Amino acid sequence: MKIIQPNSVNNVALPLQLNISFHKVFALYEKYASEAFKDHPKHIASKEMVATIKEYPDLINGFSDLSLLDSYKEPINALLDPLFPESLLENEIKAATIPFSFTSFKFTNRLSSILENANIDYEFNIRNFEENAMYIMACTFILKATYGYDVDLKRPFFFDIPDTKIGITKHYRATFNSDFSEISSTENAPKITEKDFKELLDNFENIAIWKEKFPPNSYVFKGFGILNLFDVTADETLSSIKANLLRSDENLIEDVQQNLREFYAIKDLKLGYSIFDSVDSKISESSASASKLTSLILNENAEINCNNYFCEKMFEKVFKRHEIFTISDVENYGKATQQNSFYKDLHQSGIQSILIIPIKVSNSEDLALLEIASPRPYELNSVNVNKLIDIIPVFQAAVKRSSEEHQNILEAIIQQHYTSIHPTVKWRFHKAAKNYHANLESKNKKIQLEEIVFNNVFPLYGQSDIKGSSDARNVAIKQDLITQLSLAIDVLNNSCKTEKLPIYKELMFRVNQYLIDVKKGLNAGDEIGILDFLKQEIYPVFKHIKSINKVLNEQVDIYVNRLDPDLEVVYEKRKDYEDSVTLLNEKLVNFIDKKQVEAQQMYPHFFERYKTDGVEFNMYIGESLVKNKPFDKLYLYNLRLWQLQTMWGMENIAFSSREEMHNKLRVASLILVHSNSLSIKFRMDEKQFDVDGAYNIRYEIIKKRIDKACIKDTQERLTVPGKIAIVYSQDKDALEYIKYIKYLQAKNLLGKIEMLHIEDLQGVSGLKALRVEVIYHKDFNEENAITFSDLIQVVEG
Repeated sequence: MKIIQPNSVNNVALPLQLNISFHKVFALYEKYASEAFKDHPKHIASKEMVATIKEYPDLINGFSDLSLLDSYKEPINALLDPLFPESLLENEIKAATIPFSFTSFKFTNRLSSILENANIDYEFNIRNFEENAMYIMACTFILKATYGYDVDLKRPFFFDIPDTKIGITKHYRATFNSDFSEISSTENAPKITEKDFKELLDNFENIAIWKEKFPPNSYVFKGFGILNLFDVTADETLSSIKANLLRSDENLIEDVQQNLREFYAIKDLKLGYSIFDSVDSKISESSASASKLTSLILNENAEINCNNYFCEKMFEKVFKRHEIFTISDVENYGKATQQNSFYKDLHQSGIQSILIIPIKVSNSEDLALLEIASPRPYELNSVNVNKLIDIIPVFQAAVKRSSEEHQNILEAIIQQHYTSIHPTVKWRFHKAAKNYHANLESKNKKIQLEEIVFNNVFPLYGQSDIKGSSDARNVAIKQDLITQLSLAIDVLNNSCKTEKLPIYKELMFRVNQYLIDVKKGLNAGDEIGILDFLKQEIYPVFKHIKSINKVLNEQVDIYVNRLDPDLEVVYEKRKDYEDSVTLLNEKLVNFIDKKQVEAQQMYPHFFERYKTDGVEFNMYIGESLVKNKPFDKLYLYNLRLWQLQTMWGMENIAFSSREEMHNKLRVASLILVHSNSLSIKFRMDEKQFDVDGAYNIRYEIIKKRIDKACIKDTQERLTVPGKIAIVYSQDKDALEYIKYIKYLQAKNLLGKIEMLHIEDLQGVSGLKALRVEVIYHKDFNEENAITFSDLIQVVEG
């Protein structure tokens, strides 16, 4: 008897002792051999089989010595012949096997033929065999068979079997029939409880826990299984082609070509790719550097002028109607076209059948030509070209990506290793990406991304923070909870009138207690506790109440209709608050973004902003940030005045938006002045810029702490609605900003100035501030901004 025993599988530990036995098949023969079936057609044959098999008790009792499979091959074959009917031996791909080891010992003729066609080194192994996964799968088999716990771990098994006759690998999906087997526990098997079962469900990847619950060899498998294989080469290859076409690496072309060879069962199929230039009517190699695929049409030509090269029929079909063109016999094509140039090149290349598949290149009239060829006639034809219908859309997506890849490759490197960057500094990232890509192309083993550092830049920081946002949010939560609890009390109160059940009054008391507590104030966790109480204790009662009568049903519906359908809570005041914050944030962001476009015209600078409860933004300006543009401090002064004027505009935006908001939110504005230049460095781990150097860290510390600061010797916060706080450490900065403030006072934009000292912060002392009153304009218009020429006049003055 032929026996196949994969080494890589049979040498692994399992929770099962594998014991080969045919007792369940023997039991069927005994059934039909009994006197109860004496008139059954199988009775006599079954009696003879029972008598024969009783001479081999090992076949019934079981054995683990695999050599006995060969010793008992004749009675085993006789026993299993009904499971392998002669009429199906040439078609079915089937074997008798031992589960979890895939040791197989009886085969249909077709499976034997498939294995004989495999190369001599082939081992009958499942794809991607993982020892731990097989162990856990055996455990789940035990859970189901012994304890009744059903765990869905039905992973499909695949066998990849080479066919040396046609030179490709075929793929087969396996199914396993375990009807002829059973599992029993040994003395060493710990009993599995429901607690153990739940622990296992939460620890799939912890093999130690599985081996603790199911020690190796702690259970006995007795029996055998039937392994059925189904040829899924076409489906597998189709999926593989689709997956590979979505990749982009140096092995892509070889892999897709191999996929197509398996797909068409042509071991020497060739794949080519070229581009048709619709303007010049020429065909050339792909210009995208990512494409390593040469053209079959071009042969050794650099390019081809399509005029008079192809036949008129092909030119019309491919280049005008964008339809697939098939030549099933190149020699017949040559006769029909008087051996045109296209025929001569195909003949010289040894191509005898070919498919030309035109694919439109995105944003262009050009075409990508996919070329699939065989050295034999009729292997590719107008019939089997239809096999490609399902994957041509994926080819189209791959061509689109390929045509854009060269232009996007540097951008992709920037996005992968850096971030989405500001246009002002993009040139520096582009330079680093270009150097990195050049090193990749040159196969340089020491490839390292450059550090992006900008030295000698001046920082500007500002924020418009929504004041009292936490308090407003808490008030909204409180009001919504009061509404929800009051509605619940109404339902329970009406229920008492219909059903005089003490439980209603008890629940109403508890809801009312929650209501009293909420009105006093909310603590952390109160909201979750109340909602859990409602869901677990009130809602089941409401479900009962709805069934009592129509009036109560309507009362519960009133309660339910007030709940947000997604959140299942009253979300009215909170929604009003969130809508107010969103409205204000959007207006502030839109305003500053619009002003930034204008500010970049003064001198290019780095700008980033963040939306929180309000808006904060960082700016850096300096010569190192730009390419070939001299810097003068005049630009810094100009940007500082622009910032102050923009903050005034944001204050007016917030003030004038109050009428559109449910919550009349206000903002408090802050500007931080830093006199000296510093260095900023792109942090690869955080994908953002940060100050570089220990000395400059003080600037970041101040930014994080200043908005919560108070005026020295008072409890008054520095940042308050209606005023802009300008924080500085050197008196010369105050003099500079007083000049800007006086100018804006003259324009009736700013009012009274305060000169303040700030309380010492942790790690920071000696800070001072100017705080200037904002004059709100009822007729404020975003377009009525101060012009650049006005700003420059003030700075130069």
